[in-house]
Amino acid sequence: MNLRDRRGISPVITTVIIVAVGIAVAIAVALWMSGLVGVFTRFEKVEIRNSYASLVGSNFVVKITFMNTGSTDTTIDTILVNGKLHSDWTTVTPDLVLPISLPVGNNRTLTLTITNPATAGQSKLVSGVTVTVGLHSSGGKEYSTSVTLP
Repeated sequence: MNLRDRRGISPVITTVIIVAVGIAVAIAVALWMSGLVGVFTRFEKVEIRNSYASLVGSNFVVKITFMNTGSTDTTIDTILVNGKLHSDWTTVTPDLVLPISLPVGNNRTLTLTITNPATAGQSKLVSGVTVTVGLHSSGGKEYSTSVTLP
């Protein structure tokens, strides 16, 4: 038997096999990359929808409504009042217990009760003072809003 008489795979079949393998590899890589993109493009975003202060008896009540509009769940782990931890103030009491979990698409309302006057060192929270409330998240971001005490 002569080597020239032996037949292999035809060039057309070879081309079809190579193209099919190339397409399969491209699809596998695309699916793998889309999974990675999903992991790396998740982000946290909390929007403060509403905030106001009112006077109830002799206490100030600050209400803040916020919503997670990001693509990943987050947690509010600290509440800051004028740059200080809420627990540093003598009489600032939140109605929600920290940490506050905030799944994607959910909103919460935080109520801070401030007994008049609240103090932290030399600072006082009294009528007419602008209060900046910051919500610090587990992702390291801070979302803030300001209200003026009535």
